[in-house]
Amino acid sequence: MIKTVNIEKTYVKGSVSTHVLRGITLSIDQGEYVAIMGTSGTGKTTLMNILGCLDKPTSGKLELDGVDVYKLNDDALSALRNKKFGFVFQQFFLLERTTALDNVLLPFIYADRYPADAIELAKKSLASVGLEYRIEYLASELSGGQQQRVAIARALINDPDVILADEPTGNLDSRSTDEILEIFSRLHKEGRTMVVVTHDQAVARYAQRILELKDGQVRESSVANPQK
Repeated sequence: MIKTVNIEKTYVKGSVSTHVLRGITLSIDQGEYVAIMGTSGTGKTTLMNILGCLDKPTSGKLELDGVDVYKLNDDALSALRNKKFGFVFQQFFLLERTTALDNVLLPFIYADRYPADAIELAKKSLASVGLEYRIEYLASELSGGQQQRVAIARALINDPDVILADEPTGNLDSRSTDEILEIFSRLHKEGRTMVVVTHDQAVARYAQRILELKDGQVRESSVANPQK
């Protein structure tokens, strides 16, 4: 489903070049649950952004379902990204003075077509993360764990094949972390491909496979022992 070949990413500021990714070649199959681990500054988020077509590498190749994404024009790439991926971040990126329901509806506002059943789809998405009783609450009235569940519901609204999550439990307490990881496990069992960026071994153990980044390279690929 996802394949990279010799991905390089270098940031240049003035006369200073910072090499973040140094030749990343990897494959993620449909239906896999993969964790990308590494300490701060190893390029985990940069790699996730490239996998999700939010950023482009300095060089290298990315294929999604056999399609070379860098041969697509901007409109086609945007359409592919919106259809293929759902994104979950450490910062929830919710509109605080907006209801949970309206936050989940946001992707439709920016889509080419606003579905006639959009509200029902949003309610169903919120119910899938256990928040059917909070649909009219403002985001600011929800706990951190509930806000992250709204963010997951928003990521699911377009029925993506892949969930990309960047430190999704980084701002949560242990109970909320367990709730989010249970949801991820269920989504995986339902057939979605899960890619989770984390520095936390306890989070990574939920995955089937762990890719470890060090010095901008994939140094080790190890099989995890899923807890759920």
